Amino acid sequence: MSALDHAALHQLYSENNGWLKGWLRARLGNAADASDLAHDTFLRVMTARSELPIREPRSYLSAIARSLLIDKVRRRTIEQAYLQALALRPEPVEVSPEIRLSIIEMLVSIDALLDELGTRTRDIFLAVQLEGLTYAAVAERYGVSVTTVKNHLIRAMTRCLLVIES
Repeated sequence: MSALDHAALHQLYSENNGWLKGWLRARLGNAADASDLAHDTFLRVMTARSELPIREPRSYLSAIARSLLIDKVRRRTIEQAYLQALALRPEPVEVSPEIRLSIIEMLVSIDALLDELGTRTRDIFLAVQLEGLTYAAVAERYGVSVTTVKNHLIRAMTRCLLVIES
């Protein structure tokens, strides 16, 4: 980072950090989480390839923070669903914090991956994987051929494997 970029980043932080924390606190109702997300927002700015100084800094910062907030809520929702699924198991399951974190990170990655798939591909993948429907039943449900179902599943499974390998 050049000295000019460093100075511009310092100015951006000095002029907007307090505002951003307040903006986030109003949405989160929690000063600690607001500080964490403001910090993450400025880290994102530092690693972005954007030109400094930024013309509309508050708009830019709030867009980044909003995206991080959505990610945080999505992650929390996934984590709660995972914990509820564990609690519903007939036998207690002991999972180390490290394994639990790894599982949650994988679930978040798969959730993001499914979000990137087209609606039809995602729906077909979930119908087979979560509902246990046969290819023929899925084909009938969506009015497509079994070959089309297979093609959608290949696309989804390939993406899942890429996430697992990374």
